[in-house]
Amino acid sequence: MHPKKIAGKASRRINYISLDNAKSAFSLEDNALWLRHFLGLIFQVIAVGYVFVQSLPSNKLWVPTSLLLDAGVIKYAERTRALYLTSFDGFRKSLQTEADPGEDYATWMEDYDAKKGAAPTPHIIQVPGAPIFWKLHGEEGDVLDDISVVEHAHRFFEIFRGVLADLIFSKSEQFDSKYFFSKKSSGDALRIISVELNFMYQVLYTKVVVVRSKLGYILRFISFSAVVVALLMFSSLEKSKSFNNNVDVVITYILLYGAIFLDGIAFFTLVFSDWTVATPMVQGKLGSFMAILLGKYLKLRRPNWSITNTGHQQSSNFLDWGRRLLFRRWSESVSCFNLIDYCLKETPKLNHKFLDYPGVIYIEVIDFFGLKDFRDQLKYVSIKPLSKELWYFIFKRVFEYPDDAGTGAFTLQTIERNNYCQRLWHSVTGVDYDQSLLLWHVATELCYNSDDDHGVGNVVDQERREYSKLLSDYMLYLLVMQPAVMSSIAGIAQKRFQDTCAEAKRFFSQRESGGGVKQEEAKRRILQVSTDFNSVEVRGDKCKSVLFEGSILAKELEDQFGEKKWEVRSEVWVELLAYAAGRCGPKSHAQVLSRGGELLSHVWLLMVHFGKVGQFQRRSGDRITFH
Repeated sequence: MHPKKIAGKASRRINYISLDNAKSAFSLEDNALWLRHFLGLIFQVIAVGYVFVQSLPSNKLWVPTSLLLDAGVIKYAERTRALYLTSFDGFRKSLQTEADPGEDYATWMEDYDAKKGAAPTPHIIQVPGAPIFWKLHGEEGDVLDDISVVEHAHRFFEIFRGVLADLIFSKSEQFDSKYFFSKKSSGDALRIISVELNFMYQVLYTKVVVVRSKLGYILRFISFSAVVVALLMFSSLEKSKSFNNNVDVVITYILLYGAIFLDGIAFFTLVFSDWTVATPMVQGKLGSFMAILLGKYLKLRRPNWSITNTGHQQSSNFLDWGRRLLFRRWSESVSCFNLIDYCLKETPKLNHKFLDYPGVIYIEVIDFFGLKDFRDQLKYVSIKPLSKELWYFIFKRVFEYPDDAGTGAFTLQTIERNNYCQRLWHSVTGVDYDQSLLLWHVATELCYNSDDDHGVGNVVDQERREYSKLLSDYMLYLLVMQPAVMSSIAGIAQKRFQDTCAEAKRFFSQRESGGGVKQEEAKRRILQVSTDFNSVEVRGDKCKSVLFEGSILAKELEDQFGEKKWEVRSEVWVELLAYAAGRCGPKSHAQVLSRGGELLSHVWLLMVHFGKVGQFQRRSGDRITFH
């Protein structure tokens, strides 16, 4: 594999970089193991304490050793407590409010019954609940500066972080969020959502909850001071009488200076972080020197919109590349996987040459060790930039969709046509989600190369064509390569994908379409196959392949919509994306944050802010009383 491609894939793993604190967990499962770390802390402290006590008669370094022991215990305990607080159980408990028994119904009824027979008769009064209101933060058309983006993101994070624990939000919070985001540009909305997801990442995967407290600051100061004092005491010690080997002295100095260096970096990143920008002290002194420095820091973390349809190129400067890699909030890209391309390259040759056998043996070996999926992901998954235009298209469509939008039905319903094709309607409402996604992926892919840039009507149609292609490959990547993320809606996606690939490979192999045959020719041959009968009627229901059903769908789209086919495809793909984002549980979105985040999570949080996902109160909270 080309080194640049490997570097590009590796860089997606460094998307959400914790510039505040050391990473405490690599996955949510690590947080659940806090009890194991706590027991490990107890037994290790006991073991080290025992060894330390046994060495006291002859240990001339017992003071600096005890200081380092204290610093180590503080660090270990800090990490253990961070794991507990960031586990889903601990996180849910931290968000729970005190139990509210409400009005004492029994006492209320007793008082009412006592007064009901007396004169005058008690009057029932309606007491309204809390009024629904929203706060205005900026007007339509305002371009938010970097500090304002962080402030708004932190405000919404404090309100909606409970969505990770399935908490209920008030209608006023829903209206406030929806009104705010509806008045902002798609670019500002993406910037706010990226920062908000970054806050969620740090709460779930770093020590930010533990460190950013009074006790955390005190313990950090104690541990750092202990290491510095230990270094000073070790430096002043006469080492020629205590150490026979200079290597031990050098190693000790390296470890002590390394600990101080790491603590210095931790302090620097603690100061220059989104959390510092969001503190009331900084917000009240935006003209201060500290605020200016934080503004410079936030400028480094500005989004980097990649190559767009206008043709503007990114800067190739090395420093700018380093800034994008180290300071960006997420990858600003999507992973793509294409079924036809995969099947073409994986189609076995009918007549193997001698030089082909090492490759065949290689595939058999890695498949035996369970590494084929890993190899396929490295070889066939490509990284494509998310353009600003595509995000604006997604933002606009998600805002327009009703709360109960399905997997494409809303798009077909809003198309101005007298009669809908039964097959089109069935492809979005009559099948499971994973089958619908595979059908539309095959249909999109078969028509993509047949309509080159010159064959598409105008610039808008060309954009919609590219949007459809990118979203199609991205959604297939999630379905096939990220089954844990899509587990709640995937169904039997792996079976359908395997059967579709098997049928495609057989088709390409019989017609010698594998190897050097171009995708355009292979897709043309699929479309040439007569589809008078449904493939399920011919082969039965045991095989779950959707290859030729996708071909039927592609032809129907061409016949029914003509020049509008890419408009329909692009809008259906956004609806499929929004459906997946809303149906995947909060835990799935939290898990992908540790791997750099996904476009899917950004769409999910956008839908939360629009009130289309999450639990919101439907009742006004009114009650009755009497006098």
